[in-house]
Amino acid sequence: MTMSDPIADMLTRIRNATTAKHDTVDVPSSKMKVSIADILEREGYIKGYEILEDGVRKTIRITLKYGADKNEKVINGLRRISKPGLRTYVGVEDMPKVLGGMGIAIVSTNKGVLTDKEAREQHVGGEILAFIW
Repeated sequence: MTMSDPIADMLTRIRNATTAKHDTVDVPSSKMKVSIADILEREGYIKGYEILEDGVRKTIRITLKYGADKNEKVINGLRRISKPGLRTYVGVEDMPKVLGGMGIAIVSTNKGVLTDKEAREQHVGGEILAFIW
């Protein structure tokens, strides 16, 4: 069965794994998902990720990050913004700030997948994929 929104599936898997206090979560791989995982690692929301190849398919294993004890989550919220049924595009002037700058927006631009801050610095707009805080 094909999936209609693989990015929403990735975010839901991460959300469910952090709620259940898992150490890792496996997500089917794609270039877009690897770019999102790279941003999450750079911004400090996850410890890291690795790409596993088991013959036919590739899988991204994401290592989740918690506070001093496992009760403190680093990722408090994930929200998919642009959906297959309703795409959301913004220019650089209208780039949103998540929780007044406390979170990040992941934006797909013509220069690659960037955070809202990087998109403002490079002066590009694009499709807002998700908010993370």
